[in-house]
Amino acid sequence: MSNFDVLIVGAGTGGVMAAAQLKNANGKLRVGLIDPADTHWYQPAWTLVGAGTFNYQKTARPMASIIPQGVEWIQDKVTSFNPANNSLSTAQSGDLGYTYLIVAPGLQYDIDALPGLREGLDTPYVCSNYLNPEKTWEVLQNFKGGNAVFTQPSTPIKCGGAPQKIMYLAEHYFRKSGKRDKTNVIFATPGSIIFGVPDFARTLNGIIAKRNIHFKRFYNPIAIDAANKTVTFKFIAPSGSDCVLTKEDRLHETLKGDTEITIPYDMLHLAPPQSAPDFVKQSPFAVKEGPSAGWMSVDKGTLQSTEFANVYGLGDVVNVPTAKTGAAIRKQAPVVVKHILAGLSNSQASDTYEGYSSCPLVTGYGKMVLAEFKYDNVRDSDPFLTKFVDTAKEQWSMWILKKYGLPWLYWNRMMKGKM
Repeated sequence: MSNFDVLIVGAGTGGVMAAAQLKNANGKLRVGLIDPADTHWYQPAWTLVGAGTFNYQKTARPMASIIPQGVEWIQDKVTSFNPANNSLSTAQSGDLGYTYLIVAPGLQYDIDALPGLREGLDTPYVCSNYLNPEKTWEVLQNFKGGNAVFTQPSTPIKCGGAPQKIMYLAEHYFRKSGKRDKTNVIFATPGSIIFGVPDFARTLNGIIAKRNIHFKRFYNPIAIDAANKTVTFKFIAPSGSDCVLTKEDRLHETLKGDTEITIPYDMLHLAPPQSAPDFVKQSPFAVKEGPSAGWMSVDKGTLQSTEFANVYGLGDVVNVPTAKTGAAIRKQAPVVVKHILAGLSNSQASDTYEGYSSCPLVTGYGKMVLAEFKYDNVRDSDPFLTKFVDTAKEQWSMWILKKYGLPWLYWNRMMKGKM
C-alpha cells in the first residue's frame, strides 16, 4: 500500500490550492491528490457564460496542467474511508495510506431530488448555470416573453448568490433586447430575505424594487411539470410569522390548499438540489443526523474533523455555517495547511478560519456588488478596496474585477498556492 505524508481527496479549488501550498512550504513532502476528472473548471465565470459575456471554453483547463509540481495525481475515485487505519480505498488503485488526510471533493447535484427536474432539463425552457451555462444563454436568447422564473432549493448550494445573479443579468438582457415590457421576472427562494448581510441586502432590495422584480419569499420548489411548463412551490413560512401566502393574478399563479402554489413559466432557471458526495455521506466523517446530515463534520475554526485528529475538511463538503464559495476556500486552505505542517513537525498552529466568504453579486452588465462577510453574517469587506469604492453599492470597477481580475488571480495565484 502506498503511503503519503498528506493525501488529498478532490482536485477542485481546495484540493489543488492546499497541495500547492504544502509543496511550496516543504518540497520533500509526499503529497497525493485523488481525482478522476480530466478537466478543471473555473466555475465562478459560469454566471457570465450564462449571460453571453464570457467564453465557456476559457473556464476549462486540462487537469494535468493544474496539478502542482511534485504532487502525485491519482486519477481515480475514492470508494470508502478507513480512518482507524489511516487509509482509504479507491476504485482502481487499491488502498492508499496517509499521515494526514484532507477531504475536499466538493458536492454533488441531486437532480432527481426535485421531481420533474430531469425531464425539464431536456426541454428548451429549463436551464441551470450550475449544469450547463451555455444552455442558459440559448434559453435567454430564445425567450419571447411571459414568466421568467428563477429559483433555488432549500438544500445548501455552492455560491448561494448565483441563482439571483443570473436573474439580474437576465432582467438587464430583456431590457436590452426589447422584451422587458412583456416579461415578468420572478425570483422565488425558500429563504426569508434576499441576502443575509444587511448592508448588501439594502442594495439588493433597492434593485429589486427599482427594476420591478417579483420577489417571492418562503417559496421552496417541490415539483416541475415539464409538459405543462409549470413549477410548484411549497410555502414554508414559519408558523406565527406575518408572511401570508397570496397569489399574483398577473403571474397566473394557482393555489392548492394552504401551502402549495403553482406558477407557469416560459423560462425556468434554477440551482439543483445539492448534497455531499455519497462516499462522504456514508463515511465516519459525516454528520449523522439533523439539518447538516451527510456533510463533513469539522471544527469551524480549524476545519479539523470532529472525530479524527489527522483528518481535515476543506471547501464545499464541510458543514461550517458560511457560504460555499471559492473565496471561502481561499481563506480555509492556508489554515488547514498550517495545522498539518505543524502536526508533521510535532508543533501546534494557532491559525483559525473566521468564516470568511465572498459573493460577487453581478447585478447587470457592467455592474457588481462585492459582498464579503464572515460567520454570523458580519460584513468583512477588504479594507484596501473600501478605501476607493463602496463595495456594497453597484460598481463598474467590481464588474471588471469579476470578469478579468478574479479569473487571473484564480489561475495564476490561487492554483499556484500563492494566496
